[in-house]
Formats: sequence, structure tokens, C-alpha cells
Amino acid sequence: MEAKAKEVANRRERLHRLVDDLHEGELDTVETFIEFVHERGDPVLRALLNAPEDDEPVTPDEEEAIREAWEAVRTGDVYTMEEVKKELGL
Repeated sequence: MEAKAKEVANRRERLHRLVDDLHEGELDTVETFIEFVHERGDPVLRALLNAPEDDEPVTPDEEEAIREAWEAVRTGDVYTMEEVKKELGL
């Protein structure tokens, strides 16, 4: 068991060195990936990631709602995360 613990410690050290050596422009991508890997332990996230693809046909009403949503995004008619948090009192 001690050998396994040492191997894990060595791997963690190597990962820390790799992160320390990253170019500034790579930090966002690596941070997103590490958060993704870290959160895979979340049972809700895991269930969502493993859920079957929705194969129901899209209705005309849904198509219109999707079009309207993308138009709102395109024109900036959306709420920021800060605005949502404020509205919810978070």
C-alpha cells in the first residue's frame, strides 16, 4: 500500500509542475478540464453526462422558442450570472 501512496504523491507532484509550467493563455482551458474531471464525482452531473440522447422530435413551438432564445443571446437580451444571483438573493 505504501508504494501506491508514493506513486500517487509523485503523480500529483508532476501534475503540479505541469500546471506551473503552463503558458498563461492555456490556464482557462486546463482549469475548465480539471473542474470537469473533479466534478465527475458528483452523482447528479454523472447522471446528466450518462443520460441517453433526447430522440424526441422537436415541435414547431419548440423550434420557435429556440430561435427566440438564440436571437436574445445574439442581441444581448439576457441576464448575467451576477444579475441572476442578485435576483435569487445569492
